[in-house]
Amino acid sequence: MIHDYAHCIDDDRLEEWPDFFTADCFYQVISRADHARDMPVGVMTCTSQGMLRDRIFSLRKANIYEPHCYRHLISAIRILGREDGLWSVQTGYAVIRTMQEGDISVFSSGKYLDKIVFENDRTRFRERVVVFDSRRIHTLMVIPI
Repeated sequence: MIHDYAHCIDDDRLEEWPDFFTADCFYQVISRADHARDMPVGVMTCTSQGMLRDRIFSLRKANIYEPHCYRHLISAIRILGREDGLWSVQTGYAVIRTMQEGDISVFSSGKYLDKIVFENDRTRFRERVVVFDSRRIHTLMVIPI
């Protein structure tokens, strides 16, 4: 599931991205410093699958940005435990961004902090907190991480 999530984003199948989450999910992208201080708002915060769908709709229909794509590098998946039917999982990531003209850079690196549940014979994220290592995202973040 964790690798399928990355491939979904990397292959620009973003309309499928919300399906990795439960209806009452929580998705947040936040800096390491803000996460350590338990700040409530990140660079992106969504509190339902509907909000995730709206995010993709606006990306496709309303946002203006330079075309680019991501390539996720996933590592060090650790199962931290299970409580009340939720699996806690931590995964390291790096996202390489390739611009339309060919410029390549490391866009983001950090860790995913996940709460995963089994729902209708499928694993889904109840919660995915993306904690990026730097203090800020250096440019507009359009595509989810």
